[in-house]
Amino acid sequence: MRLHRNLCFATVDGLLQIFNEGMYADKVVQQLLKRDKRWGSRDRAFVAETTYDIVRWKRLYAEIAEVKEPFSRDDVWRLVAVWATLKGIKLPDWKYFENTPSRKIKGRFDEFSSVRKIKESVPDWMDELVSKELGEKLWGKEIAALNEQADVVLRVNTLKTTKEKLQAELFDLDIETDEIKNYPNALKLKERANVFTTDAFQKGYFEVQDASSQKVAEFLDVQPGMRVVDTCAGAGGKTLHLAALMENKGQIIAMDIYENKLKELKRRAKRAGAHNIEMRVIDSTKPIKKLYDKADRVLIDAPCSGLGVLRRNPDAKWKLQPEFIEKIKKTQSEILNTYSRMVKPGGKLVYATCSILPSENQKQVEAFLASENGKNFNFIKEKKILANESGFDGFYMALLEKKN
Repeated sequence: MRLHRNLCFATVDGLLQIFNEGMYADKVVQQLLKRDKRWGSRDRAFVAETTYDIVRWKRLYAEIAEVKEPFSRDDVWRLVAVWATLKGIKLPDWKYFENTPSRKIKGRFDEFSSVRKIKESVPDWMDELVSKELGEKLWGKEIAALNEQADVVLRVNTLKTTKEKLQAELFDLDIETDEIKNYPNALKLKERANVFTTDAFQKGYFEVQDASSQKVAEFLDVQPGMRVVDTCAGAGGKTLHLAALMENKGQIIAMDIYENKLKELKRRAKRAGAHNIEMRVIDSTKPIKKLYDKADRVLIDAPCSGLGVLRRNPDAKWKLQPEFIEKIKKTQSEILNTYSRMVKPGGKLVYATCSILPSENQKQVEAFLASENGKNFNFIKEKKILANESGFDGFYMALLEKKN
């Protein structure tokens, strides 16, 4: 591979925004990709993947390059030099790469391979916290899996098409997909491609949704005709899946504290042909209280640390703080306690997170079941998904049933 100056410049600019200005990597990459109309898909892929790669391995590369934050522009060029050297890419004779000690880089990389927090590139506190909760061995396997690039997985929208039809339509566009065993509506791309520009996407034939995330709606055990409440709907990936599983029959009430997310869900629902979704903003306790004891099914896709989805959000490693995790655990507990009251007797509830921490998952469920309100529920089953076992995002889900 040859390095091109304008692509490297774009990458360096993007990394400075992410590291020094605290901007989100996905937003920065989106902007970068619009920078030059002459770039082909290969150029854009280089910018996106190199930026994400250096974000993912920030600590390791910074230790090897012997640079500290806040990074100067020269420091970021040194990170690029480390990245290229370790990838076996020949450095061009640009002034930014003068005196790059290639042999020393490889030596330092070997030196750090026995120190997990540097080798796997995570902050000290995170390494300590998760190894305490999961155990040293499991955390070692899990962080290695979470540092791999995530696959692109589609969820076929069964309201509009079938898996076979979508697969054939994408194949005609040279986008090859594989089915995934035990994931009935999932297709995995064999190679990364921009699927959002396809006709099939515009027509609402699929959503991009990780395979683990697709398990959540299935876990809720919905039937056509039910009244279902998705309490933390966000932009609605799981809401749309629920609509498809319910064959557009019955009612889904999608709730969130952020109105702009529900507006995005409205747009997506229109494209997907999902007509049984009603949006409600949680702007006080009123919308919740109105639904006490009224829902057949309630989904609580709780706000969490997001430690299970580091593969697609590698910058979360550097943005997340231990204080946030402590705070979010209190929020999870309050949400579970309040929103569970919407389940009617005989109805079911799923509590889900995209975290791998037991303290955000089974411990929350145990505490809830021991509480005054939780005594009205029976624990049915739970599912823990780890990236190192599944090859997809880390997730947790628990199914509870309200006593009659």
